[in-house]
Amino acid sequence: MISDRLVEVGYEVRPIFGVERTVIGAVGGQEHQKVDTIDQLRAYDFVDDVMIITKPYKFVAKEYKKSKSVIDVRGLKIGGDEVVMMAGPCTVESEDQLMTSAKAVAEAGATVLRGGAYKPSTSPYSFHGMGLPALELLAEAGRRYNLRVVTEVMDPRKVEEVSEYSDILQIGARNMQNYDLLREVGQSRKAVMLKRGLSAKYEEWLLAAEYIASGGNESIMLCERGIRSFETYTRNVLDVTAVPVIHNLSHLPVVVDPSHGCGRRDLVATMSNASVAAGADALIIEVHPNPDHAIKDGAQSITFDQFREMMPPLRKIAEAIGRSVAAIPSAV
Repeated sequence: MISDRLVEVGYEVRPIFGVERTVIGAVGGQEHQKVDTIDQLRAYDFVDDVMIITKPYKFVAKEYKKSKSVIDVRGLKIGGDEVVMMAGPCTVESEDQLMTSAKAVAEAGATVLRGGAYKPSTSPYSFHGMGLPALELLAEAGRRYNLRVVTEVMDPRKVEEVSEYSDILQIGARNMQNYDLLREVGQSRKAVMLKRGLSAKYEEWLLAAEYIASGGNESIMLCERGIRSFETYTRNVLDVTAVPVIHNLSHLPVVVDPSHGCGRRDLVATMSNASVAAGADALIIEVHPNPDHAIKDGAQSITFDQFREMMPPLRKIAEAIGRSVAAIPSAV
């Protein structure tokens, strides 16, 4: 009845069905009709309250969903009490490199395998990824070591293909405002990890997420990956403040990428600790069997030993704030 009435006066509705109550999100409608519509809805005995969300983003706002979103990725929960570790090479270079990496990160405590099949590059002459063969290798590595797979999609025409081989679609920083791509992944029902643009404000980042959510896909996590500044010692400036800020503004889980955030492997462990302490729901780390010979981003990639060594302190920090590091769930 409520949904029908809202549609009748020009709103697009999105219900969230809970155990004790149902929340109906509504966007659109005529501004001059809002007051009358709110009064009419409040008159129903079964309507607890009507709230106006004044922020330009609606579906990703905290007011839309009071409880924090928990994204289920084939049994792995992102956004709950456990901190999820995502790790692997920046770029898939070969079968041996990927399988060796997948085995190492799984044994050390990662539950999600990262790896680039399609890579954006500032230069048109740089390596741009292996494409479909890399996607096939990622899917095989995920099956072999029971890891969920996250990889980047850059082109709206590739969303279906990348979705077939992965569990989480990564939208890179350069594509945060690629609205055609955001709309396309909004039509998908795959989980999406939306990286913050290189100079994006929080509101711009959340509005980009709103494009995805408005398409019907609410399985979104936001990834802080560092922003540009005047400082040149680090590749970017990792904005750890983004973690509590986004948790204050939105119900979406927050991931931190300390590898891109700093661009220096000697800072990855320290900034990972800081991110978990700040409340990050997941970390995504670049790990490579031989970083000094990596095709892409070797300076910010850590070794297998460094990844293993950073895990015990992370577990202690998670425990100190009432959380734990997620283990690999049963195969689904």
